[in-house]
Amino acid sequence: MRAVLMAGGSGTRLRPLTCDLPKPMVPILNRPIAEHIINLLKRHHITEVVATLHYLPDVMRDYFQDGSDFGVQMTYAVEEDQPLGTAGCVKNIAELLDDTFLVISGDSITDFDLSAAIEFHKRQNSKATLVLTRVPNPVEFGVVITDEQMRIRRFLEKPSTSEIFSDTVNTGTYILDPSVLEYLPVNEECDFSKDLFPLLLAKNEPMYGYIAEGYWCDVGHLDAYREAQYDALHQKVELDFAYAEQKPGLWVGQNTYIDPTAKIETPAIIGSNCRIGPRVTLEAGTVIGDNVTVGADADLKRPILWNGAIIGEEAHLRACVICRGTRVDRRAHVLEGAVVGPLSTIGEEALVSPGVRVWPCKRIESGATLNINLIWGQTAQRNLFGQRGVQGLANIDITPEFAVKLGAAYGSTLKPGSQVAISRDQRSISRMVSRALIAGLMSVGVHVQNLEHTAIPIARLVIPTLSVVGGIHVRVHPDRPDYILIEIFNSQGINISKGQEKKIEGAYFKEDLRRSQIHEIGNVGYPSQVNDLYSTGFTRYLNIEAIRNSGSKVVIDYGYSVSGAVLPQLLGKFGCDAVVLNASLNQMGLSTHEREGLLTQLGHVVEALRANFGAQVSANGEQLILVDESGIPIRGEMLTALMVNVMLTANPRGTVVVPVQASSAVEQIARRHDGKVIRTKANPTALMEASQANPNVVLGGSGEMGFIFPHLHPGFDAMFCMAKLIEMLTIQERSLGQIRTDLPRVCHKTYTVRCPWTVKGSLMRHLVETHPNENLELIDGVKIVNHQTDSWVLILPDAGEPLVHIFANSDDRDWVDDSLRKYRNYVQDFVEHEQGVVEPPKVEAMTS
Repeated sequence: MRAVLMAGGSGTRLRPLTCDLPKPMVPILNRPIAEHIINLLKRHHITEVVATLHYLPDVMRDYFQDGSDFGVQMTYAVEEDQPLGTAGCVKNIAELLDDTFLVISGDSITDFDLSAAIEFHKRQNSKATLVLTRVPNPVEFGVVITDEQMRIRRFLEKPSTSEIFSDTVNTGTYILDPSVLEYLPVNEECDFSKDLFPLLLAKNEPMYGYIAEGYWCDVGHLDAYREAQYDALHQKVELDFAYAEQKPGLWVGQNTYIDPTAKIETPAIIGSNCRIGPRVTLEAGTVIGDNVTVGADADLKRPILWNGAIIGEEAHLRACVICRGTRVDRRAHVLEGAVVGPLSTIGEEALVSPGVRVWPCKRIESGATLNINLIWGQTAQRNLFGQRGVQGLANIDITPEFAVKLGAAYGSTLKPGSQVAISRDQRSISRMVSRALIAGLMSVGVHVQNLEHTAIPIARLVIPTLSVVGGIHVRVHPDRPDYILIEIFNSQGINISKGQEKKIEGAYFKEDLRRSQIHEIGNVGYPSQVNDLYSTGFTRYLNIEAIRNSGSKVVIDYGYSVSGAVLPQLLGKFGCDAVVLNASLNQMGLSTHEREGLLTQLGHVVEALRANFGAQVSANGEQLILVDESGIPIRGEMLTALMVNVMLTANPRGTVVVPVQASSAVEQIARRHDGKVIRTKANPTALMEASQANPNVVLGGSGEMGFIFPHLHPGFDAMFCMAKLIEMLTIQERSLGQIRTDLPRVCHKTYTVRCPWTVKGSLMRHLVETHPNENLELIDGVKIVNHQTDSWVLILPDAGEPLVHIFANSDDRDWVDDSLRKYRNYVQDFVEHEQGVVEPPKVEAMTS
């Protein structure tokens, strides 16, 4: 008798196990399901097997080839163009089936007595015999009802709970007379249960059900896959083991070393060429494939490890599936029901939560907690917060469901009944995200003061007046128009500390979220007169008379983002003429190219109107680029130096706060005015905190991030910056062009080099070790200083990307170019050395 092995299934519900394997090739006890079926066929003297293939057909053909190594004769029929269904693919090979034949599913584990079923078929003179079994829950299967003679009377494919009329189900194993295939059309998709059997029933052909005794498991989903493994290990089903039984309940392959201190409970199976390290614990039910390494002190509780897996020291695996070639690093945890696809890496001390599925070739960063399926991305991040809050692709990374959970995580770190202010820019995407954040906050019993669309400087000024414990601002990212940026403030309007960020990340990744009862759900309020509060604070710290008498004319380019459009009204009250450009709303942020085009336009308008200056405002009111009276842009380091010059001229012996990478022109200007310079880490929070904490600070920030006027509020404020400039230029009787020409001539350049996360720490350590302490400043990154010439090089790791930024600063342009090239080559050589490509870089290249 011939058997048709149905092996075309893609096993969608078994993914990621079946991403690169057809379902019948998924291993049970380190052998493909199809091999167990072939062994069953052999036991019942069926040695001619025709396999019908569709999904990844070469995997099965390469494994079984002609079948001679497995004691059978294998032939293959591939459905090339389209799947033909269970019956259509058999019809496709009708010429091979000239006698009674058996059809068996390639994705089930069973030890049914096929000989008894064939004998029953012959005895009943049946045209079609279905092998049936009884199951406690038939909802997932096709239900069959028979009469006293076992003749089939009714079918129902996958019934609902209310439709169940029997616990006897179709196992996908049939004994058929070739004549039944005549009822099927050629080259058309059709199914045994849905098409052929109901037709035979209607034609009153003799069709019987044989209720088989024994074990049967349809490996249709991941829970069933694990259960089939455990049942096979406990020998609830008769299967042939691939290895010798070393002692009762322990099967071990050849050339496998198990450390004498390892503790193994039975039943368990360990494949060939494995290495089980010292003090490893294997709990009963553990399945280990071939070529697997398990590090010292690993704790394995019933995992299923496929061939080639590498398990690090002290790793903890709990009833999970680790696929081919996957690496689980030291102290990582993979918990119950999780499945990690082939060739993935779980970093040190990472946690894969219960039930999570990781698709092939993914990397989970060290220390990351993964509690959602990782399908499309390449990595799972260990941090939510980057250099500037939480950021990601709009509606891809930052989705409503993400924002709800982030809001709930933040709210869970606050006391129930706390109040939080939330604000945003005017774009629809920001409104969607802020509403989701509000829902998350409310769900954990936090009340919300919704400022709606508000410029971020206004939000920061208003927050301390609202009796709130913190605030959230949502906007399109200032530098990435396809990104959303979410910033969280404390009660003073300063970005929260790293410690608070870690608490929120802990609540998010561990899903340690408070759930409030109905009467505890938070409320939403809408504070009034927000702009008036800002206006009052705005005017308090300006010399209004100087502005009123200046007769100034300024041009403001809003770049199609109008949350900050309160400024023209304020300036109008002071008698200033503010010409506004591009104040309509664009839902998408501007690209760099578009922004540059608008800046050129702004320069032309300033020249044509003979305005005092122009400003292009961005980042929802935080940042600006100035244009002087000649239409020339002032930005970056020149803008930083200009603002320091203006403010220290007005406030001699004042203090300015700048980031570590700012040009040394700042110190040169400060020396002219007997001022003081404080440098901070290169992140907004550090600048805000230092500007508030130190006495006599008149300015903080930089041209790249924006400027802080700490008396007004702790954040960056482009609107107040423009008003203050009008005041200063009037009092000092200077123009921007004149100030620019008076600035120190310092060469300041930067270059960015790719540097993997895993290399950043060793690079910084190596830089510190290879330079004299007296030449080092370690505020942020590593700054190598030549104190005689005021020259320096800063190597600064990027907080959010696998990059390192190199800054070189000197009065000597040649020195800057030479140093930038030298350190760029150094970093690149070091990265290549760490990755095993080249020799380590020479320290001699590091001298200043």
